[in-house]
Amino acid sequence: MRSATTIFPDTPYSKIVFSAIRDLVQPDFEIPAKLKLDHSQKMDGLKLLSAIPAASVPLVFFDPQYRSVLDKQQYGNEGERQKSRAELPQMDDNTIKRFIYQIERVLMPSGHLMLWVDKFIVCRGIHFLLEGSALQLVDMITWNKGRMGMGYRTRRYSEHLVVLQKIPVRAKGVWRIHNIPDVWDEKIENGARNHTHSKPTGLQERLIEAVTNAGDIVVDPAAGGYSVLKAARNTERRFLGCDLLG
Repeated sequence: MRSATTIFPDTPYSKIVFSAIRDLVQPDFEIPAKLKLDHSQKMDGLKLLSAIPAASVPLVFFDPQYRSVLDKQQYGNEGERQKSRAELPQMDDNTIKRFIYQIERVLMPSGHLMLWVDKFIVCRGIHFLLEGSALQLVDMITWNKGRMGMGYRTRRYSEHLVVLQKIPVRAKGVWRIHNIPDVWDEKIENGARNHTHSKPTGLQERLIEAVTNAGDIVVDPAAGGYSVLKAARNTERRFLGCDLLG
């Protein structure tokens, strides 16, 4: 992998705003009692997060089941077409805020939260979920799923991943991969879908590689189909996560 000084050979390193080198190191991490690395676990994500030491992990993925979206669907087609989604444990806004509070607590300085949202949340705005948080919105990636989803007017082919960073906000020495497109094409074939909220393993692998080092711990407190566990294994990272349904 080329370094920033290779890309800009005539520019002093101190003047370059990004680099292909990650110098942020995860602190020593002691696994909390009764939790297992690299396994699926059935438990409440808030309990898992509360057991993790403060400022100890570089990366958290969070894919909430937004109650607000399903509330809107009550006058639409929640019945049969969204039955599997509606049956999942749902989170109201206050619950999501509690998750974000705990995620900010466990993230090490300059660590990242990758927060999955759909178009309804993007249009509504996510800042209401960040009230009281110092996490900074630094980027967003649109996932083109390659399959048509729900929608009252236009039909949705995409979901969105909001990139948040704990202060101090910086990219240089933290985010080392700079060719990830902000529109990501990855189709999950029906045979590979093991969860209503299946997410693109390839994208998650690239993000893990961008903001962690080999051997670092990646956390997912609402793991669903455990695509983040698969991505962590594929990138030689460790995984700590859970789901209410196991």
